[in-house]
Amino acid sequence: MLRLGVNIDHVATVRQARRATVPDPVHAAVLAELGGADGITVHLRSDRRHIQDRDVEILRRTVKTRLNIEMAATGEMLRIALGVKPDQVTLVPERPEELTTEGGLDVPRLRDQVRPAIEALRQVGIEVSVFIDPLPEQVRGAHELGAEAIEINTAAYSEARGAAAQAAALETVAAAARLGQELGLHVHAGHGLDYENVAAIAALRELGELNIGHAVVARAVLVGLERAVREMAEAMRRARTAAAAR
Repeated sequence: MLRLGVNIDHVATVRQARRATVPDPVHAAVLAELGGADGITVHLRSDRRHIQDRDVEILRRTVKTRLNIEMAATGEMLRIALGVKPDQVTLVPERPEELTTEGGLDVPRLRDQVRPAIEALRQVGIEVSVFIDPLPEQVRGAHELGAEAIEINTAAYSEARGAAAQAAALETVAAAARLGQELGLHVHAGHGLDYENVAAIAALRELGELNIGHAVVARAVLVGLERAVREMAEAMRRARTAAAAR
């Protein structure tokens, strides 16, 4: 089964634009689960630009599916994760000036920072994923450091223009997914996926989960969150069913 993790960061972005109490991402998580989400993802950033500490604390008590917290491998974030104990932590790179995560974590270069974070999280039973670019050395690096899962960055695929460029980017994702599966990793993917480009990614049988945020929240502004999640889950299901039939 291909799971859908819904990232609700941008619900918090709207709230923080006015430093208000609404819309509450906790309410959004409940609606996303009612719409068929298999998990809720939030990114707790060091600058707290959207998701706040109280959000992750309440989400831990509220989410009925799986709570995945994206965070940098820093001491501050590790202390929070070890206290909240989400189902999964996804380690991601973070730069203060970026609008959104701009690339995967460079695992081989940052191994001395990433390894102890993975070990500390796994010791308390938290599944650890690493957000990486679709490169063989990054997949192998995540495996060597003890991560249980990888999330493949699909930005290059999502931003590719033209059939040839998109096909090449898709094959790069597919190759990384195959390698991850061969190494025994749980393989996830996400970044820039929307209702139109999700089908080809969802058809990759090695993938167990897609994390999608902006497209779902943008659609929800027009049709409501439950419907937006249902439509994305259905698009993924159709693609996976069609792939299985081939």
